Amino acid sequence: MNILLIRLREIGDVVFTTPAIRALRERFPDARLSYLVEPVALPVVAGNPHLTRVIVAPRTRGVRQAGRDLALGWQLRAARYDLVIDFHGGPRASWLAFATGAPRRIGYDVTGRSWMYTTRVARPRALRARHSVLNQWDLLEPLAIPPPDPAGCPTEMAAAPAAADTVARRLTDAGVTAAQPLIVVHVSAGNPFRRWPPDSFVALIERLAAPDPARRIILTAGPSDREAGSRIARAAIERLGPARQAALVCCGEFDLAELRALLERAALYVGGDSGPLHIAGTTAVPIVALYGPTLPARSFPWRDPALVTEHVDAGALPCRPCEQRHCVPGDFRCLTGVPAAAVAEAAERALARAARIPAGA
Repeated sequence: MNILLIRLREIGDVVFTTPAIRALRERFPDARLSYLVEPVALPVVAGNPHLTRVIVAPRTRGVRQAGRDLALGWQLRAARYDLVIDFHGGPRASWLAFATGAPRRIGYDVTGRSWMYTTRVARPRALRARHSVLNQWDLLEPLAIPPPDPAGCPTEMAAAPAAADTVARRLTDAGVTAAQPLIVVHVSAGNPFRRWPPDSFVALIERLAAPDPARRIILTAGPSDREAGSRIARAAIERLGPARQAALVCCGEFDLAELRALLERAALYVGGDSGPLHIAGTTAVPIVALYGPTLPARSFPWRDPALVTEHVDAGALPCRPCEQRHCVPGDFRCLTGVPAAAVAEAAERALARAARIPAGA
């Protein structure tokens, strides 16, 4: 059987399809299994052992994009797929699924586009307290694939040995040793509605550095928010003062493969609901996840519950969750209502819990 999976756009959304990739390989062990992805999330699936091929859908603008998609559509049609599953459901993804001409095309029952699929699956528009892995898994139900278990079917991202070597060299050059607990704090999010205030990050860094002088903290930031990351680093260094500023380590930017390698080395990851959080979820690193307008029930790291994972949010608010287009109260209270002290306490709990887990468990 020749199968094509489609999931365009965001990193976290692609990460959340990886349990389905494993399940499809187990259901169809001899299938040729291909995955169509945009460049931003390519590293997530590039080394996936369950895939036969990864196809990149370039993303540009205007007429040039239409021309590229037309050429891509012909390429996909020539591959003669037997089954296509569109995990995305957007206009571009649904058209590409239709363009394959596959005799069976599974997608969401979306107004105006459902005719492009031969098998349609309901997708309620309401923001439900249901995990995104399960929402995407609904598309596998027509194939008689049972529901997933995060312990046995977690999210995955293959390790890249070259990235691990690069990260090890950069840490050594920065003076970080294996004996120093390394805390990775991701200070940005592609969506401004999910960005915790910079002052909160500065306060958190100060609290994380205080209990153990051996700790080393690395700040990471996405391409859309690197200047904000630099400002947070400068403010944190000033707050820490000469006696403690060695706790904050600067060793450049990390691409996705390098970030995953860095997290394999880390004692803790702290960050908001964005792609890097879900990259962290593909490793065993203890996690503290910050949630603003989104719900942990929808995007908690999908992995073995035995691994240490904490989350912090502002609690129940009448405007939460939201569509992240306009802050109705106007003060982003779902983010400003998450105090640095609460995040620091969660971090200490996570580190303490991880310390109690026997080595190799």
